[in-house]
Amino acid sequence: MSSVPTSRPHDFSHSAGLRDSLYHWISDWGGLVFDALTTLGDMAIFSWRMFVWLFTTRPSKGTILPNFYHVGVLSLPVVALTGTFIGMVLAVQSFAQFHSIGLESRLGAVINMSLVRELGPVLAATMLAGRVGSAMAAVLGTMRVTEQIDALISMGANPIHYLVVPRFLACILLIPALTIMADFMGIVGGYFYSVVMLGIDHFQYLNNSRQFVGGWDFFMGIFKSFFFGGTIAIVSCYRGFNCQAGAEGVGRAATAAFVFSFVLILGIDLILNIFLDAVYAAIWPYGARLI
Repeated sequence: MSSVPTSRPHDFSHSAGLRDSLYHWISDWGGLVFDALTTLGDMAIFSWRMFVWLFTTRPSKGTILPNFYHVGVLSLPVVALTGTFIGMVLAVQSFAQFHSIGLESRLGAVINMSLVRELGPVLAATMLAGRVGSAMAAVLGTMRVTEQIDALISMGANPIHYLVVPRFLACILLIPALTIMADFMGIVGGYFYSVVMLGIDHFQYLNNSRQFVGGWDFFMGIFKSFFFGGTIAIVSCYRGFNCQAGAEGVGRAATAAFVFSFVLILGIDLILNIFLDAVYAAIWPYGARLI
């Protein structure tokens, strides 16, 4: 008499386990997508309310000047120092490759164009997100946790107009100045290392920079910086306003403000580069080329 096989229950439990794993995997991803869409919608509503207050009621000097000082003046040293080292690092990394093909005299054009078009605005935005954006999220998150925002509402003041609009204006109006400072110090650092340390001819360095780096390149960097500053302000203030309770919630809000701001900066930078390059190609189809 043959025995009954026992593999069926084992196969059934294995398939049930795979089904449960697939269910949890889909559920987790669905939850992430739902949370992302909810956050995006909340941020859009938050931004709309901020723009309504921005264009209908002017903020007072008592709220806007301290934010201007905190965002602009206190950020200048770190942006200038970082820009200087970035310019010198570009010179170090680019010299060997350009020297191998006999184009070391074009080093000035490469360094300065990279700075004014890309590294200057992104560098200034990254420093602003790390130094100012995290601080904004932490301050507003602490105010949310300690119910100071609720106290403003009870006194008849709108927290978005009183807290968000001045910070947004400070970021969007002063980040171009920080970008110009990063560009200038990076150009100085690259010139110093290329001419003084590497011995590149002074005239050739400046002449190639003047020939290949024009007003459009400066415009690209300054134009993109406005979008970067607005993104940092909106993301940081939103994270602060929606901070979870406790000191851990404040820390998470500050971290999330920097991480999301930096990711959005890179994404916006890609989109704006594609758009501005298309505009440049349409207006100046025979623009200057390095090689």
